[in-house]
Amino acid sequence: MDKPLKYRIPFLLLLLVLVVCFVFNISLGSVSIPFKDTLNAVFYGNVQNEPWAYIIWNYRIPKAFTALLVGSGLALSGLLMQTLFRNPLAGPFVLGISSGASLGAALLIMGSSLFSGVLAFGFVTNITLAIASSLGSFLVLLAVMTVASKVKDTMALLIIGLMFGSITAAVVSVLSYFTNAEKLQQYVYWSFGSLGNLSWSQLSLLTGIILIGTLLGIASIKTLNALLLGENYARSLGVDLKKSRYIIIIAMGLLAGGVTAFAGPIAFIGLAVPHLTRQIFNTTDHKILVPAVLVYGAIIMLLCDTVAQLPNSASVLPINAITSILGAPVVIWLLVRKQKMVF
Repeated sequence: MDKPLKYRIPFLLLLLVLVVCFVFNISLGSVSIPFKDTLNAVFYGNVQNEPWAYIIWNYRIPKAFTALLVGSGLALSGLLMQTLFRNPLAGPFVLGISSGASLGAALLIMGSSLFSGVLAFGFVTNITLAIASSLGSFLVLLAVMTVASKVKDTMALLIIGLMFGSITAAVVSVLSYFTNAEKLQQYVYWSFGSLGNLSWSQLSLLTGIILIGTLLGIASIKTLNALLLGENYARSLGVDLKKSRYIIIIAMGLLAGGVTAFAGPIAFIGLAVPHLTRQIFNTTDHKILVPAVLVYGAIIMLLCDTVAQLPNSASVLPINAITSILGAPVVIWLLVRKQKMVF
């Protein structure tokens, strides 16, 4: 079997599974809607029951699209991170970009308790939270980029990124200590992660951010393949390491920072999906891995969201907890079973 055909079949199967998971995710929720009406809404845009149509088009479909974007963005961010640092434990939170987004949200929600009214904005909405989180992730990304221009060693940059994450976590801890119980609870709820709070306009903005990050990741495929054999090998192929590192870090910042800003911090996906994808396709070629992690990350996120919804119940479990509870044992089982990590 030739190489293109070898990977074409798994890709087609993944895409089919993605469509099934997308439709299945939309069909479940606190309000019971017949599966036939869900199919009519998705494929034909026609539902006779107006309340059902409103629920599907204004709540369930945006949430399913959010899950698709979040899963794809985090998975690709994790793949870029692991390849750049040649570290299988690297993930979207390593450079502190997601922690910066958390710090922005913490300052908005809990800042007034510490600064005696200086940061008392008086309103915390989905939009203001997204703006604050985006600013936090952007500032940390800017700091990382500044350091990247001074540091030649990629591993040193990784350690510095971890230090940025520690600093932001420390600031959040100080804010948590001085804030009142109501504000602290609000921040804790945000940290659980949520896929169902975005309007169509916010979803469009998140789509644009993920799209730009994805295009930058696709543009870096040749560089990523060269980096697998080390920086010296990549340099011998004529790769401009400084420029390439900037592009990859910006891509990771957009993907991880954008997701955290709009959906909150979500664990497991960025770390584990690249490993699961390598196990399935048994390759390190990023021409295969990049599109594969995009699809596979979306599938995993949709499945986790489906479990979190508690069908026919008004309760929704924290998506951040579900991704870890369901995902971590699967990764452990696969690695123990194979006894070798493809990297």
